[in-house]
Amino acid sequence: MSTEVSSNAAGQPGPVAAALSAAPEKMSRESVTIIATLLVATFVVILNETIMNVALQRLMVDLRVDAPTVQWLSTGFMLTMAVVIPTTGFILQSLSTRAVFMLAMGLFAGGTAVAAVAPGFEILLLARIVQAGGTAIMLPLLMTTILTLVPLAKRGAVMGNVSIAISVAPAMGPTVSGLILEHFAWRFMFVFVLPVALAALAIGHKYLTNVGETEKTKLDFLSVLLTVPAFGGLVYGLSQIGGGQSGPSTMAIAALVIGVASLTVFVLRQLRLQKSEAPLLDLRAFNFRMFTVSVLLMVVAMMALFGGVILLPLYLQEIRGLGSLETGLALLPGGLAMGLLGPFIGRLFDQVGPLPLTVTGSVLMVLALWQFSMLDAGTPVWWIITLHVGLSFGLALLFTPAFTTGLNPLPPHLYSHGSAIMSTAQQVAGAAGTALLVSIFAVVSAASGLVAGMSAAFLTATVIALAAVVLSAMMRKTGGAVPGHGAGH
Repeated sequence: MSTEVSSNAAGQPGPVAAALSAAPEKMSRESVTIIATLLVATFVVILNETIMNVALQRLMVDLRVDAPTVQWLSTGFMLTMAVVIPTTGFILQSLSTRAVFMLAMGLFAGGTAVAAVAPGFEILLLARIVQAGGTAIMLPLLMTTILTLVPLAKRGAVMGNVSIAISVAPAMGPTVSGLILEHFAWRFMFVFVLPVALAALAIGHKYLTNVGETEKTKLDFLSVLLTVPAFGGLVYGLSQIGGGQSGPSTMAIAALVIGVASLTVFVLRQLRLQKSEAPLLDLRAFNFRMFTVSVLLMVVAMMALFGGVILLPLYLQEIRGLGSLETGLALLPGGLAMGLLGPFIGRLFDQVGPLPLTVTGSVLMVLALWQFSMLDAGTPVWWIITLHVGLSFGLALLFTPAFTTGLNPLPPHLYSHGSAIMSTAQQVAGAAGTALLVSIFAVVSAASGLVAGMSAAFLTATVIALAAVVLSAMMRKTGGAVPGHGAGH
């Protein structure tokens, strides 16, 4: 993210890196303020990501649009995230911390304000796309700043706090929007978020200081253009492939083919640009074995998480007949448990390392998903909530160790790229998990009924989760970057 905190031309750590390694015990008040500001902002933007899902039915009526059209408010958001996140490695290296934060929160607050007064569907969609641009930058910014400011011995505990933003916020989204829609018009979903976004923007403007200095990096426009069909094509193709009972559409298959082909060209382009030190997304992070294992573990966990997030509301509403607010409240304990356990798991990680946590978490995830595959029309709701809390606990034991173990060994000049790779993998894995499990649910339900469809989908998720057990067993504690080692081991 910065030359001051990264290694110099000789491979030696810069002055800030040396100071951080010399004083591993305590963080300055300024560092705590910076991370707290970014954490609150990240929580708000991620809460907004899932707030729309419950409101789609209401929006169809109010804006006079059909289901496939209104779905673009979610799909468009997801596509923008998928395209912008791979560019954040370059953005974080080229602009100062303060400038990146003001850009991200400015886009988000501006998009939220436009959404609150949108006269029709087209303007609302545009506002969501602007919001997504800001959201895409926030999480890589937060993770890169933590890696730069937080001493190695305390990273687990601080990364544990990040899980509050990335797990409690999405879980609260449907509940918050359910409560708002019960008493107010849909515009108030944005009216209530806007003051918080503006307050975060004002606090950041006043208190946020720059972490290090910027680097002069060239922007490769061909790489930027390739992100649109590569990551956009993959996410769009995967999100559309899981919709119908008649199998995937020609459009979805075409998007996937274009996505895979463009991604191949994008990767080859980055490998070539690495020789001249100017890649848009530096793939040398994969030279570090624990980074690669952690990314794969995150991909499997995200597929299981997103599948569960989509399938459980379907089960509760379609099979059990619960309303949107009741469904949101049923899923809230799991999301809260996952986030509130994050800081505790982070501190535990600093003491015992990743292996005991990730193995326990992956086994819990497999057991919970297997039990979900046995749900029927008469399963008590309290048991479903208990299982969801168990699944959330398992995922909490995976996420903090995976983030921290994967990013710890990277040298400072790869922090922003490593964060961007992890965030991109999350987006694509979430779309892939949703597409696969919803497809299986739709096909089996059409032939054998909703309960059989749900059982088949969760059984598939269980089999995918078994891969996490294998990957968890490979996790090892990682130290910081070794001075002079820009590549991995």
